[in-house]
Amino acid sequence: MQQQGDSKESVSIIVPVYGESGMIDSIVARIRATMDGLGVWYEIIVVNDGSHDETQEKAESAGARVISHPYNIGNGAAVKTGIRHARGSVLVMLDGDGQHAPEDIPKLLEKVGPYDMVVGERKGMSQSPLHRTMANTFYNWFASYMCRRKINDLTSGFRAIKRQIARRFLYLLPNGFSYPTTLTMAAVRSGYSLTYVPIQMLRRTGKSKIRIFRDGVRFFLIILKIATLFSPMRVFLPVSCMMFLTGFIYGLFKIIMLDARYGPTSAMLMTISVVVFMVGLVSEQIAQLRFDRSEQVDEPFEDRDGR
Repeated sequence: MQQQGDSKESVSIIVPVYGESGMIDSIVARIRATMDGLGVWYEIIVVNDGSHDETQEKAESAGARVISHPYNIGNGAAVKTGIRHARGSVLVMLDGDGQHAPEDIPKLLEKVGPYDMVVGERKGMSQSPLHRTMANTFYNWFASYMCRRKINDLTSGFRAIKRQIARRFLYLLPNGFSYPTTLTMAAVRSGYSLTYVPIQMLRRTGKSKIRIFRDGVRFFLIILKIATLFSPMRVFLPVSCMMFLTGFIYGLFKIIMLDARYGPTSAMLMTISVVVFMVGLVSEQIAQLRFDRSEQVDEPFEDRDGR
């Protein structure tokens, strides 16, 4: 770790871990070897999320700054702890289970400056299982629709982001594994620039902590949550149109094909569609007012040392 000066080029590498005593020391050593060649001040923050093995001891002996939770709170909570304690102007987040190669860190840092956030894109989802690749493809498509921008890899946890931006959205980040989803959508919907760089993601050793059905539903709900926070009409308008067209077409079908009356069901669907549209319109105005207010009161965050 080099001496920190007044240069804006300072980097905090945040590594959330839980029960990774088998490889955390080698991960930290690889990060140090990579960063020593860049000529910038850096720190390695390993957030031990309540591990019961020797994760903390091995990370400390490898040269990392370790912050420990008293019990397991969640991957996202560990990342938030790292963001709160980081002193670098740029934050790099990567998993401590061997899936992300520390040697790819310079690729991300090269793009920070022109871009506010740089995400490591897993080309072809690398060595991920087929079901996870299919799920990520759907999440990327749905998030792209919600954000009105092409999202190449929504759930990648390997990323670099400017510190003040990460801290601005700290309150939105969940405690679980879905923090990358929230951070990506919140940054894009707030108008911050985003780019991707290709990385190779390796199959982790040991058992994955992500459960495809439980966490998959959670990712989908988080996409809806962030969309309704920043752009509610992207959710309410399609629902309203679908209900209106369903009621209208069903009514015509009854009149033309069944020689019956238009019926209360069609009228009810069309009426509710108008109500849904109006709710979406009001939500859009509230979201805009909230965003304008946050822009007015938002100030650069200073850490404990006044930087």
